[in-house]
Amino acid sequence: MSALKTAFDNAMADSKNLSERPDNATLLKIYALYKQGSTGDNTEKKPGFSDMVARVKWDAWSHLKGTSQDDAMQQYIDLIAELS
Repeated sequence: MSALKTAFDNAMADSKNLSERPDNATLLKIYALYKQGSTGDNTEKKPGFSDMVARVKWDAWSHLKGTSQDDAMQQYIDLIAELS
């Protein structure tokens, strides 16, 4: 396992123990960076209008299209460290 993947996994664990709950915009960024770092570009079907939460999350992830998984992992690690 690479050092980056290990740090990403550690940041994922740390994200569950933040001292304060981040605002919704930050939570969306955390989600999108996690999905891009763990899965890569969003290839899932866009949710319908009736599921607003899933649609907003899908949009946030889709905005990271083209960002490499390694870059997304590093951004995720940095964001969680900043919030801790």
